[in-house]
Parts: sequence; C-alpha cells; structure tokens
Amino acid sequence: MKNIVAGNWKSNKLLHEAMELMNEVKSGLSDTLSTEVIIAPPAPYLSVMTGQAGETLQVASQQCSATGSGAFTGEFTSAMLASCNINWVIIGHSERRQGYGETNDAVRDKLYAALDSGLHVLLCCGESLEVRESGAHFDWVQNQLSHALEGLSNEAMDGVVVAYEPIWAIGTGKTASSQQAQEMHAFIRTWLTNRFDQATAQACRILYGGSCKPSNADELFAQPDVNGGLIGGASLKAADFLAIVAAAEKH
Repeated sequence: MKNIVAGNWKSNKLLHEAMELMNEVKSGLSDTLSTEVIIAPPAPYLSVMTGQAGETLQVASQQCSATGSGAFTGEFTSAMLASCNINWVIIGHSERRQGYGETNDAVRDKLYAALDSGLHVLLCCGESLEVRESGAHFDWVQNQLSHALEGLSNEAMDGVVVAYEPIWAIGTGKTASSQQAQEMHAFIRTWLTNRFDQATAQACRILYGGSCKPSNADELFAQPDVNGGLIGGASLKAADFLAIVAAAEKH
C-alpha cells in the first residue's frame, strides 16, 4: 500500500507563482517514488496545471459541487473535473464545513458524485478543540464518516482515502502528538472494519491532516495506521513539501 502526501494550497499563489511551485516540486521528485504525491492548487489553475504536472505528480481539486449540470452559478461538477483529467478531489475539508456551511448530507452527495465521475476522493473528517476537550471526538468522527459513507459498497471504497484533520491543530501551531494521531487513525480503521470488512479497512489509506511539517512528519508517518499526510501550510514551500515526501518514503 503506497503512502500519499497531498498538498492543499487553499487560496494561495497567483498563477505564475503556482506554476513555479509545481515545477520546483516536480523537479524534486524521483521517478522511482513509492509515495503518491498530489497537489491541490486553486480551481482556476487546475486544467493548465494537470496538463503540465508530468507522471510523478497528480493534481486534485479542493472541492466539487454536490449537483450535476444546470443553473448553479459558480459551481463546478465532478464530471467537469474528470473532463479536465483531474483524478482527485478533496471533500469535506473542515474549512468547507465550517466556513461555507457544508453539511454531512452535502459531503455525502459530493462524495457520491465524485465517485460516479470516476474521481478518487480525499474524504476529510475531524473534530474541533471543544469537541476533543469534551471527550466526544471519537463519536464526532464516527458520525461524519457514517454519514459520508452511507450506502457505499465495499468496492466503491477503492476510490476513497480518509484524511483525519484535528481542526484544533490546523493553522494554530498546535499539532496532535503521534500517539494522538495513531489513536484516532486506529479508531477509524476499526470503524471501517466494522462498517465494511477487514480487507477493505486495511486497504484504505488514512492520512493525517493537522499541521504536519518536516520536523514531525517522520514520527507521524512511523505510526502503523498513518499512511501519509494532507499538508496545508508546509505544501506552499517546495523544500518543506519535498522533505515531507522524503519522510513518507522511509515508511
């Protein structure tokens, strides 16, 4: 099972800056990588960047719409992404849930739409500091996953990667300890085993998405149920991102 390191650039970089960053990352990747490396640039750049990403670098969209084609101004569908040769989409990111009101139902609808279009999904889940301090973090994550994966078949899970993002550790300078990350990742894998079966759960890659950086990537990726990272701020500097990829290669 290959590790994944995915860089979520969020709303950063002008086009020329994004191209420079992509080319720096691409030039730093070995042709013999055993890690899948993905970047998720801002939506306006997707088509041009996927055309120049090369074979070692994959391109993801940061989201897609829950609807099909129609009178939905400003939305773009999963089928549109597929037509631009985009293979991945991030769904359910905490910033979409919190800042743009994406409900569990919307996340599920987006996931189904993406899978129906042949895309692979990076499905995000995770809890706030308030939820963690209340001791309800396992129930919270289980609820998010059970909604998002409702009715999904074992076979369809081949197209889903889970990304655990402790919201309290995103952009705050705080990071979950490797033990905390492993504890939640193990919980998610156990839940997947009960929801699907052991083979499906073992095949599902679970990424850590809370302020992973070069200084802690090796320790995090050494955990048995951590299969790589969904990287935010550290993905905006090629040297940092490549160092995280190097850490994933060791495991």
